[in-house]
Amino acid sequence: MHDQTPAAAAATPAYVQQIERWRADRVARLTAPDGWLSLIGLEWLKEGDNRVGAAAGNDIVLKAGPAHLGVVSLDRGGTMRIVLARDSGATIDGRPVNEAALIDDLHAAGDAAPTRVSFGTANFHVIDREGRKALRVKDSDAITRKGFLGIDCFPVDPSWRVVADWLPCEPPRTLEIGTAIGTIDRVAVPGRAVFRRDGRSCELLPYQEEPGGELFFVLADRTSGTETYGAARFLYAALPEDGKLVLDFNRAYNPPCAFTPFATCPLAPPENRLDLRVTAGEKKYRGGGH
Repeated sequence: MHDQTPAAAAATPAYVQQIERWRADRVARLTAPDGWLSLIGLEWLKEGDNRVGAAAGNDIVLKAGPAHLGVVSLDRGGTMRIVLARDSGATIDGRPVNEAALIDDLHAAGDAAPTRVSFGTANFHVIDREGRKALRVKDSDAITRKGFLGIDCFPVDPSWRVVADWLPCEPPRTLEIGTAIGTIDRVAVPGRAVFRRDGRSCELLPYQEEPGGELFFVLADRTSGTETYGAARFLYAALPEDGKLVLDFNRAYNPPCAFTPFATCPLAPPENRLDLRVTAGEKKYRGGGH
């Protein structure tokens, strides 16, 4: 009965309001001018010079911007530089300069953002995925953003606010997680969240995206691919207290890949595929066609 008391206590208008507010904030972030719905490209760079622009003759053809934006060079050591075409009208980190070094998301110092190249309503920065570099291109006028259909969710159900037992892994175990771009991420799992549902014992393995951060679960279940997005749903949980961990599946949400083909999302590993129907959180996106 211990794990039912917090869930039962949550069955209040205040709890429902809390979840609805969380969902509204989630949609606001998703639909922001630079949110995931603004993605219009994920363009991998080759070593050497990469001519970039909207014209068909470029090495990388953008869906927005001038015909010839400039040239992005990538050397063998991973150093990048952009030289803008004359009259491109673009800026680099908001400055009207002709050329600059490009710092990707993995190598930006501290809380600094990667170098942003902006042109009209669009912009890009470089991402690094296991040493491969790509332009992540965004446009506030993207069709995916302008034509957003909203998010369908299961009704708020306090019984899906589960209090799990937290069993630490000492030392942390390594979990392999595939991604939408075919790479494998190896992450450190600090422990297991174990709970009972529908008469069976279930467990999920999280990792932390940053030291000391919240626990991050990439999971799937019996609704995946039918009622919910097939590849995975995401769920965050606060750090455990007194050997207990709250998993609120009403906050389970779709990864960016549910909305755009230009994201690099992690996929649910076999260890996190629950053999039950999790009828809580976000449903499959109606506008998803990729």
